[in-house]
Amino acid sequence: MRRGFALALLVLAAAGGVLVARWQQHAPRAETPGASSASSTLAATARHCGAPTGDAAHPGMVFVPAGDFRFGSDATFPEEGPSASAHVDGFWMDQTEVTNAQFAEFVAATGYRTLAERGVKRSNVAGAPVEAGSAVFRPQGEGEAMRSFVNWWQFVPGADWRHPEGPDSSLAGREQHPVVHVAYEDALAYAKWKGRTLPTEQQFEYAAQGSGRKNAAGQWASNTWQGTFPSLNTAADGYAGTAPVACFGANPRGLYDLIGNVWEWTTSAYFERHDAADTHAHPGGFDPTQPAEREVAVVKGGSYLCSPDYCMRYRPEARIGQSKGLGTAHIGFRTVLNR
Repeated sequence: MRRGFALALLVLAAAGGVLVARWQQHAPRAETPGASSASSTLAATARHCGAPTGDAAHPGMVFVPAGDFRFGSDATFPEEGPSASAHVDGFWMDQTEVTNAQFAEFVAATGYRTLAERGVKRSNVAGAPVEAGSAVFRPQGEGEAMRSFVNWWQFVPGADWRHPEGPDSSLAGREQHPVVHVAYEDALAYAKWKGRTLPTEQQFEYAAQGSGRKNAAGQWASNTWQGTFPSLNTAADGYAGTAPVACFGANPRGLYDLIGNVWEWTTSAYFERHDAADTHAHPGGFDPTQPAEREVAVVKGGSYLCSPDYCMRYRPEARIGQSKGLGTAHIGFRTVLNR
């Protein structure tokens, strides 16, 4: 469903605004322009950057063997429960999030135009205009007002995957960063072009086991927010915004950035609990905080905007619901190939 992904998020206009209200309660926060560069940390983390080779027959992918695990959690946020035993069949998964360079290859080969480029509705009102653009994190002030998401996100005409902050920005130097401003249909179109699909929530969570904000040695293991959100990002992990993929160590499965950097789309419909009873009534998913949305997918992993004082969604079990008709500056994806 094509929603007013931009202003709808920002002004609580109809469903779109309610959607983002939930986001910002439960999820990522964006970088603060002008945050500390943390150059010494950058130097330390940069040595890890670089696209891994993966399997020779499946370049850039690794095989995740079948197994059983505990799906969900009863210890943190209500929507992560109830926890239950689950089995996942083996599958291939991209080692990293899809990068700008990879998405550009897809666009060059197919001529595909993303939803943000084609235009989104600014509200759910009948006859509302459609405008090309996307939602960008741009804090508007200081103090108490900064605690409200309506002061954090702006609809920016001309913002899209090629222009992450707006029409005057570009991908120069960001070729290996994860592609953003991609709606669900954009991510799925890329996956189908590759002969693959997007992961289910269970596949993502299973593959992310062992991933976290820091490793056992206390070193940064993912790109998240350090400091006081949303007014100060110290960039102690080396990055105030998105980072090139694979800048931090791989998890035990050989996968990178399943936690932090950008949220990632899954094919699973979102419900407020794993044992929701209304799945048949709402086959496209249902989030009570955005009840007008009829196509709501689970996104996983947290992002560079996720902070310990306001988000805490940088864990494998963490999840939020996202309208399929909305992409933003902190949502990307990776693909899987099922055997």
